[in-house]
Amino acid sequence: MTTKYVFVTGGVVSSLGKGIAAASLAAILESRGLRVTMLKLDPYINVDPGTMSPFQHGEVFVTEDGAETDLDLGHYERFISTRMRKVNNFTTGQIYESVLRKERRGDYQGKTVQVIPHITNEIQDFIARGAKAAYNGEADVAIVEIGGTVGDIESLPFLEAIRQMSLRLGRNNTALVHLTLVPFIPSAGELKTKPTQHSVQKLREIGLYPDALLCRADREIPDEERAKISLFSNVPLDAVISVKDAETIYEIPAMLHSQGLDNLVCDALSLSPPPADLTMWDNLVHALKNPEQAVRIAMVGKYVELTESYKSLSEALTHAGIHTRTDVQIEYIDSEDIEKSGTDVLDGFDAILVPGGFGKRGTEGKIQAIRYARENKIPYLGICLGMQLAVVEFARHVAGLGGANSTEF
Repeated sequence: MTTKYVFVTGGVVSSLGKGIAAASLAAILESRGLRVTMLKLDPYINVDPGTMSPFQHGEVFVTEDGAETDLDLGHYERFISTRMRKVNNFTTGQIYESVLRKERRGDYQGKTVQVIPHITNEIQDFIARGAKAAYNGEADVAIVEIGGTVGDIESLPFLEAIRQMSLRLGRNNTALVHLTLVPFIPSAGELKTKPTQHSVQKLREIGLYPDALLCRADREIPDEERAKISLFSNVPLDAVISVKDAETIYEIPAMLHSQGLDNLVCDALSLSPPPADLTMWDNLVHALKNPEQAVRIAMVGKYVELTESYKSLSEALTHAGIHTRTDVQIEYIDSEDIEKSGTDVLDGFDAILVPGGFGKRGTEGKIQAIRYARENKIPYLGICLGMQLAVVEFARHVAGLGGANSTEF
């Protein structure tokens, strides 16, 4: 069977959780027996996120073939069984780099190289190549998340590319899911649908028509508001799905399934798989919400202003907590604060974790935290720089090498 595509876009604001929504849909489809893969398209001009500041972009996710990719690929792997590779994530920078290399080789035979068709064709080629990387090219569905926000100039070539791709592949081979925000205005005491209406209008101007709307809000969206969104967005009422804030991201697959998102997508793609079985997800959420014990873990780092800088670690600890029926309470502590104020802030923790990092800033605070853990016999885990600094701390305070340090600094 030819691979079918589900494109996931976002509107109004960024950081609404497109990656979680896309991964949740993928999990439901996989539970229905479909072979699913996922791609993330990032509109920034960096070639990859490997050299981007964790403050701006969060932690990179390293794939099994060694690529430094967007952290959403970590969500993909946590939600479905498909392993991500380098081809599952690409950026505007990679697209332009590839097109310019072809132009220098003479592949375009002297033609004027333009955004349309050359950039948009390259994007489509990258999407097709990424979709073929799983299941020996025989994935049933490829879910493609388009980074950025509809209306931003950066994402326009990607949106144009998926419009062309949808036209070329024909009906029942592509579907579009749009994630948007329905904000609650406290002073008015009501939810506002206008941002969603405008976001869908922007999509329609481009030539894209959503098959389903995922409406994010801090509460359940009443049927009256859903009907208004349906009317002004020209999307059927049953395709306007309320996605309220959840206690854990692992509740989202059941939330979307209960409102029929997978059925909408399967209908749009003309697929008739068996019913979904989300027992595994139900058990996981039950274990997460009903712990038998609790632990407090101090994560001492220097990128703690953006906790997604340590996403893989927090998720790994959460998963360990699920399996051991433990409520893992992670508290992020800035190592520079320890340098200024001492280690009293570490009192009362069951364990201390020092993750990786770059540069000299904050390292002495991490070393103080490591010494505190050793002297007070608190379980300690050092990862990357955290392990290296554990050696430095031991050399200084146990082996008598007072000047011990790392050539990295």
